[in-house]
Amino acid sequence: MTILEARPERTVAAAAPGSAPIPEAAADVRAWVDQVAALTQPDRVVWCDGSDRERHELTQVLLDEGKLIRLNGEYRPGSYLARSDPDDVARVESRTFICSRDRDDAGPTNNWVAPDEMKSELLERFEGSMRGRTLYVVPFSMGPVGGRLSKLGVQLTDSAYVVLSMHIMTRVGTAPLALVEAGQPWVKALHSVGCPLVDADGTRHPDSEWPCNPEKYIAHFPETREIWSFGSGYGGNALLGKKSFALRIASVIARDEGWLAEHMLLIKLTSPAGRRFHIAAAFPSACGKTNLAMLRSTLPGWSVETLGDDIAWLRQGEDGRLWAINPEAGFFGVAPGTGEATNPNAIETIWGNTIFTNAALTDDGDVWWEGMTETAPTHLVDWKGEDWTPGLGRPAAHPNARFTVSAAQCPSIADDWEAHDGVPLDAIIFGGRRASNVPLVVEARDWEHGVFLGATIASEQTAAAEGAVGALRRDPFAMLPFCGYNMADYWAHWVSVGRRLGAKAPKVFQVNWFRKGDDGRYLWPGFGDNIRVLAWIAARLEGADASAEDGPLGRVPAPGALDVSGLDLTDADLDELFAIDAAAWQAEADLTEEFFDGFGSRVPAELHAQLAELRSRLAAAAGSAGSAGLAATVAAPEVEA
Repeated sequence: MTILEARPERTVAAAAPGSAPIPEAAADVRAWVDQVAALTQPDRVVWCDGSDRERHELTQVLLDEGKLIRLNGEYRPGSYLARSDPDDVARVESRTFICSRDRDDAGPTNNWVAPDEMKSELLERFEGSMRGRTLYVVPFSMGPVGGRLSKLGVQLTDSAYVVLSMHIMTRVGTAPLALVEAGQPWVKALHSVGCPLVDADGTRHPDSEWPCNPEKYIAHFPETREIWSFGSGYGGNALLGKKSFALRIASVIARDEGWLAEHMLLIKLTSPAGRRFHIAAAFPSACGKTNLAMLRSTLPGWSVETLGDDIAWLRQGEDGRLWAINPEAGFFGVAPGTGEATNPNAIETIWGNTIFTNAALTDDGDVWWEGMTETAPTHLVDWKGEDWTPGLGRPAAHPNARFTVSAAQCPSIADDWEAHDGVPLDAIIFGGRRASNVPLVVEARDWEHGVFLGATIASEQTAAAEGAVGALRRDPFAMLPFCGYNMADYWAHWVSVGRRLGAKAPKVFQVNWFRKGDDGRYLWPGFGDNIRVLAWIAARLEGADASAEDGPLGRVPAPGALDVSGLDLTDADLDELFAIDAAAWQAEADLTEEFFDGFGSRVPAELHAQLAELRSRLAAAAGSAGSAGLAATVAAPEVEA
C-alpha cells in the first residue's frame, strides 16, 4: 500500500516501508483520484497493490475496529465473520439506476434518471463523505489479467471490507494498473458508505461496526462507463466489479462491441468416453444455479467441473464459435440452504480463507446457517449479535447471508477456468422454477427459438408475500435486474449475435427441475441426478438424432433416451414431467404477448414470429388426437396474470 496526499493542504502519513511506489504514469487515473479526493475529503489515499501483505494489513485494521470477528482457526483458518447493519443486507433494486442519456435506452424494466440530474444529486451526497476515513484506490481486472475477453476497472472506496472482498472477487493489483497506464480502456467505479467520521466543523464521531447511510444510490452511466455507489457497504451495491460492472455496464459494452455479458454459470461436462462439453446456464434466483455449477454426478463416468457460478462473458472467436470466460475470481454465494446434502462442493470450498457476512456464530467460533446441517445447534449468536436458540421463531442467519471465497479453492474447479482466451461454448441452458407447464428439458429448434426461450423465462410465485401464488415472475435471461439497457434491444442483440455465429452457434435448451405432481411433491429428484438431463443434452450435442422427438415447445427426449435407471420414478411421473397442457400454454402465450407489449415496437420481429409459431403448434397439437407429449386432459389455465 502507498499513501498519497489527498488534498494539497493536507499532511498525511508517510508510505509504509516496502510498499509499492505511487504510480506516476496513470495520469488519467491520478487526475480522477485527485478530483474524488478533493470532493470526498478523506484523511488519506491508499493505492492498493493486491499483495498478501496488503490483505493482512487490511484484515488487522478491520479486526482492530471490531468490523470483523476472527473465526476458530481449527475449523475455519484465515476466516472471518462480518455483521452488517440491518438496513444494509441485500441489493436495493429500487435505488439502482441506469442513467442513460435517452430514457428509452434504459427501457421499462430499469429505474431511469437523467445523467446530469443524477450526478448533480450524487455530488451533494459525496461531498465530504469520506472525512476521517481512508480512500482506497483499487485497480482490478475482470477476467484473467491481459486476457482477450477481460476488462479493466478502478474502484475508489472508503471501505476496507470492500477492498478485502474485491481482493477475492477480482484480480486486484499493479498488473491491471499497468494495462490502464498502457492505454487500455477502463471503467470508473466510485463508492462510499456515506458516513463521514468528521463533520464539516471538525467534530469527530466514533465509527460503527458497519457504516452505511439510510439513503442509497447505485447509479450506472452507460455512455461514460461509470458507476457511482453511495450509502451501502453490502454485496453488489459495493463490490462494483460484480453486478454493476460485470453485467450492467458490461452488457452495454458487449452490445457496442458485439459480444454478450450474461448472468450465467459455466461448467465443463465430461462423458464416460472422455468427451468434454462447455455449457453456460442462466437461472433466476432460487432455481438451483449454484447447485448446477458445482454438481456432483450420480451417473458413473460422468463428471462436472466448475468454471464459474454466476457471470459469463461470451465472445465470438477467430474460429467462428462462441467462447466464454468467468470474469470473476471468487464466489459471493448465498449461505442459507447450502449444506453437505445440497452442495457438498460449496461446503468444501469454504473450509478457510473465507469472509462470511450475516451468518450465525457458534459457541466454539464457527459459522452456521439454516440448511447447513439437518439439526441446528442448541445455542448461537445470530446475525444481529443476539443470543439465539431453536424455537425462537426467527432465523439465526440472515436469509441473504453470504460467503466470499476464492474460486480456486473449489474442489470441482476446472483446470482451464482462467484460460486467457476462455473456453469454446457448446450449449446454453435456460431455466426457471415452474411447478407446472414447463417440461423437464426441451431443446430449442434453432438460435432464434432459443432466444425466445430465454426471453420468456419465468418462475411461479411460491408465497403470498411475493404476489399472487402461482403468478409468473418474469426474468428474461435471468437478467431483469442486471441488463444495463433496454431489454428489448438486448433481445435484438442476441438475435444479431446468432446471425453472425450461424451454424457454429451453441445449441440452446430449457430445463425445469421443479415440476410438481397433483399431490404437491416434486416429480424430479434434482441435485446430483440433474446429470441425467445433462447427459441427454450431451447426446444431442453429439448429434444423436434418435434421442429426441419434436413437440409443441421444442425437442424433448425420445422414449428411453433419458437415463432414469435406479430412480424412484414411476412411468406416470415421467409422463407428467413432459406433459403439455395446450389450454394452459395458450393462456401463457397470451401473457407473453402482454409482456412483449410492455416494450412497444422495440421487441424484435423474430420473437413475435416465435410466439406465433408456438400458438400454431399448440393449436395443431390440441387438434391431433393422441399427439405425443400432449396432456390427455385439457384443464383450465392455472397461470395468473
